[in-house]
Amino acid sequence: MTVTPDMQVWSGRTDAAEGQSALRWHQWVQPYASEQAPGVTLLGLASDEGVKRNQGRTGARQGPSALRKALANLAWHGSTPVYDAGDVACDGAALETAQQHYAAKMSEMLGRGHLALGLGGGHEIALASFTGLADHLRSQESKPRIGILNFDAHFDLRFAEQSSSGTPFLQIADYCQAAGMDFEYCCLGISQHNNTQSLFDQAEKLNVRFLLDRQMQSWNLPGIEAFLQAFLSTVDHLYMTVCLDVLPASQAPGVSAPSAHGVDLTVVEHLVRLARASGKLRLADIAELNPSLDQDARTARIAARLLASMVI
Repeated sequence: MTVTPDMQVWSGRTDAAEGQSALRWHQWVQPYASEQAPGVTLLGLASDEGVKRNQGRTGARQGPSALRKALANLAWHGSTPVYDAGDVACDGAALETAQQHYAAKMSEMLGRGHLALGLGGGHEIALASFTGLADHLRSQESKPRIGILNFDAHFDLRFAEQSSSGTPFLQIADYCQAAGMDFEYCCLGISQHNNTQSLFDQAEKLNVRFLLDRQMQSWNLPGIEAFLQAFLSTVDHLYMTVCLDVLPASQAPGVSAPSAHGVDLTVVEHLVRLARASGKLRLADIAELNPSLDQDARTARIAARLLASMVI
């Protein structure tokens, strides 16, 4: 299990003749160190075990590296420092250990004033991300009001004996109950045909706010914005997670469970920016990037654009 960043992945085109205003991400990102000024810090969870346990198509372990490669050549338009803290790797089947280690690293970075961005990996990253944020905030306030905004075709509220990519939000609900915190979960892009009635029942029991994929279309954008703003108004801190299978399979083929319907990138990106503009975003991640299934790196490019929209 390592967290040492491989800075060699940050390479790409250099337009030196155009001056310092022609920078790309690979020329801006620095390796993370504890003494640096606060900025945006990337941390990967290189794991396939959660997807494997959830009976999905494996390959997401290589997601963090593929996402960095897609980010590297994007034009840089900001001024905020960006750091790479490397990856926490899941060794064999030791997923729970990897999640705990990842959560601790996230909590440390948040404590140093960074906006933390996670790179997946399967959606088991969500439990680790939320735990890291909650542990950090609970050191400052007894019952922080944390909102979870998930762009996803699935609720991921499954019950299982072990942690998986299908269980994180039920596990988070259990964490909140044990900590005396409200479970504030909003899921946008749910596929009715890919979630059983028992999952809808579980969502109702837990007071989950959600919109179906067929409601998440551009013709309904004012209604979606109002729905999201109403949710954001109820929380003080925001954890945002994007499961790439929320997108149509034509846009995001490189995922464990491609969506027949999905939500268009233009809608998802707009809402990601809206959530970021709330000023409440503390931590975000991108999940379910599977390079072994990705055609022409389409999914990785979309993931990079969405992550960049959380920064710039």
